[in-house]
Amino acid sequence: MHHIDFLQDLSVVMIIAAVVTILFRQMKQPVVLGYILAGVIIGPHTPPYALIEDEHTIETLSELGVIFLMFALGLEFSLKKLTKVGSTALIAASAEIVLMIWAGYHLGRTFGWGTMDSVFLGAILSISSTTIIIKALEEIGKTKERFAQMIFGILIVEDILAILMIAMLSGFATTGSLAVEDVALTVGKLVTFLGVLLIFGLILVPRLLNWVAKFKSNEMLLVTVVGLCFGVSLLAVKLGYSVALGAFIIGAIIAEARHIAHIETLMHPVRDLFSAVFFVSIGLLIDPQVLKEQWGPILIITAVVVVGKVLTCGLGTFVAGNDLKSSMRVGMGLAQIGEFSFIIAALGLSLKVTSDFLYPIAVAVSALTTLLTPYLIRSSDATVKGISHITPTGLMNALDAYTKWVGSLSSGSNRKTPAKFLRKWGWQIVVNIILIAGVFITAAFMKDHVEKWWPDAPGGYNGIKGMLWLGAMILSLPMLIAIVRKWQAFGMLVSEMSVSSAVAKDNTMPLRGIISNVVLTAGCAALFLIILVLSSAILPSRNLLIVLGLLLVALTILLWRVFVRVHTKAQFALYETLNEAPLPHHAPDALDIPPLLRHAELLTLSISPTSMAAGKVISELQLRSRTGASIVGIERGGDNIINPGISEEIRPGDSVLLIGSAEQIQLAKEMLE
Repeated sequence: MHHIDFLQDLSVVMIIAAVVTILFRQMKQPVVLGYILAGVIIGPHTPPYALIEDEHTIETLSELGVIFLMFALGLEFSLKKLTKVGSTALIAASAEIVLMIWAGYHLGRTFGWGTMDSVFLGAILSISSTTIIIKALEEIGKTKERFAQMIFGILIVEDILAILMIAMLSGFATTGSLAVEDVALTVGKLVTFLGVLLIFGLILVPRLLNWVAKFKSNEMLLVTVVGLCFGVSLLAVKLGYSVALGAFIIGAIIAEARHIAHIETLMHPVRDLFSAVFFVSIGLLIDPQVLKEQWGPILIITAVVVVGKVLTCGLGTFVAGNDLKSSMRVGMGLAQIGEFSFIIAALGLSLKVTSDFLYPIAVAVSALTTLLTPYLIRSSDATVKGISHITPTGLMNALDAYTKWVGSLSSGSNRKTPAKFLRKWGWQIVVNIILIAGVFITAAFMKDHVEKWWPDAPGGYNGIKGMLWLGAMILSLPMLIAIVRKWQAFGMLVSEMSVSSAVAKDNTMPLRGIISNVVLTAGCAALFLIILVLSSAILPSRNLLIVLGLLLVALTILLWRVFVRVHTKAQFALYETLNEAPLPHHAPDALDIPPLLRHAELLTLSISPTSMAAGKVISELQLRSRTGASIVGIERGGDNIINPGISEEIRPGDSVLLIGSAEQIQLAKEMLE
């Protein structure tokens, strides 16, 4: 009979949800509110009697709703969009989260709530709703405007910080405190998990989906995508994180696939179905009696959310160098809370550290702020005009001058400078270290499991540790070699920046050599210490370690070129994924392009005075023989040289047009830079 009860409960949920959301659509109100109201209507707290027989079944379905909702948010996540509004998004999101957590905590204490309720209230108020904002902007046709793009960037950063916040709240709720070591360990583990999953996912998953898409079967593609979603969500749970984290990350990875538009179209009905159940399950938890008793705090918290988010997001956006109008529109567009707030509130309930009234208050505040969102966005222009009229002219001129000054700084920072290359190589070193950390953490995690699976392993427990250490080192060798090579280039560039030939004269080369070697030695020493710390849990006995170390040195010498090629191919695969344009959904598959041109790419590159190409003719560069790419155009002082000859000189300030595959273009770019 259980299956009949399940069917009855699901029928009630979907029928009531359909009726209520149709009414809300007719009244031009957000359908999310309709789902929540449907949950209240059929919930156990609404007389005359509950319409749901088994709430646990609906809770299980709502878990699927969380997975698909977070997966859909991940599909909207774009690394490319984030780079365009990176500084604005980071500053505004950080300011909003820090200040709203502070405001929420002190507001809770003012109400006389306990510490844990106040902390969770601050976290609930700090994150805006991606789903509600996107739907509101779509309804008024503002998604393509510049302020909307900044809002999307801020939402992306918020989502990342919210995931970190959820992990930290879990630890805080368990222990009641946040030690610096615990925070650092939590952040380190989370960064490693995210880094490894993102990098390997971006290399492997888009290629898998491109291969599946060749069969032109919607069923195969949908099943593959849903399987990846559930699989990574399960992996996250097994590693001690939430299903929401795993679903969000795999969604962000799939968002970089060429067939993302088609995938989103396939996933929309699935997402909408289970998201409806999720929001209905939220309504099931609302007790109207609690709302009646807490109407005062609900109204006050709603006012704090609206005013606080308008001020914090607007101020952060303005500080990042945007004009007053755009900043105010961003602030008024982010003045609400939504799905992440529900997840945080549900976390407090599941851990049994928050009071029962906090969840319905969060839902009520979300409902009120959702109602206000479209009106706030529409009234942003009028609000800016009103502020401009009452603000003294001198202050307005000072604000405009600040915006122009920050804009000039950001435009100047885009120029090709040695410092930019140092930052680029620094980030590459950090990424490789994260991958190495992931390998050793995985090996340490497997240590006890391998002992159970293989009790008769040669050498016993010490032998298992030795095998795991050797395996981790071999897997890490491509990254280790890449880091050493980057440190070598790092040292050479630092030495050239530090020692001027005009000052050092005959001592230029010896001094540069000393500085370069010092930088390389320091970098290798730091890398050795990092490896020592990471491998501490799986280090075998000294004698076995010496033998394995000698074996590792021999492998490194024999297979050096192989490891370099493996890392280079992986790097190009990642570069290709992040720079590959997605296919439009209704394109004929874009695979009718001739094979000769399908993988050809164009890149315009500015030649700096420090480039090795400056002052040389094209034949001297031997670019095609070294990289496979060719120079097919030069822009110089407003003049265009199409298909230049081999005797054409490359001058500082030229913009050269390169053609080749992604791998060839990257090699040529590194050579010319």
